[in-house]
Amino acid sequence: MWKPFEAGSSPVDWCERNYSISSSIAEFMNTLSNVVFLLLPPVLMHLFRDYGRFVNPGIHIIWFLLMIVGLSSAYFHATLSLIGQLLDELAILWVYMAGFCMFFPRRYFPNILHNDRKLLAVCATLPTLIATGLSFIHPAINAFALMSLGIPAFGFMIVELKSYTAAVLFAYFSVKEEKPQQSPVLKYWPKDDFELGIPYVTIRSYIKLDTNTNI
Repeated sequence: MWKPFEAGSSPVDWCERNYSISSSIAEFMNTLSNVVFLLLPPVLMHLFRDYGRFVNPGIHIIWFLLMIVGLSSAYFHATLSLIGQLLDELAILWVYMAGFCMFFPRRYFPNILHNDRKLLAVCATLPTLIATGLSFIHPAINAFALMSLGIPAFGFMIVELKSYTAAVLFAYFSVKEEKPQQSPVLKYWPKDDFELGIPYVTIRSYIKLDTNTNI
């Protein structure tokens, strides 16, 4: 019963030499690198506050799930346990699912969804929940679940984006489709510079005054 929790029980072992830096952490650098997933999402939650307020508050679910990915991945690389591998893969699966529900363009919705994004979310969440439960019975199922979302998502990115930062650009494009009355602005933090900044989307709203002046 406890075998999946044992260190080294995962069949996956990355290229980093195990326990070379710390006697208690299998892959020290791979574990440490996940700190980015813990530090960056809170910043993104702040930067995307306008997007969450005016377009879709669900954007913050993605940042929260990325923190779960960081924690799960850190645990996996620290222990190389089977349960750590499973949690890491499941966290990624849920990020895929959340991004799919939020950014899948309405023009591709099948008629059965009646152009209802909430219905799309329900249809995507149910099989993800089933895959999550089955993965604890047989972990290999999660690999097939990841492929079922990952491969179409990759193909869709190639068709729609010609390759780039997916979440940010999908957030930008979805404003045009979901909230055409809003004006998305692509900016960079901490310096508004393409080379050095972290890209994010903010919203510039225009309110027409009686004097026909835009602010």
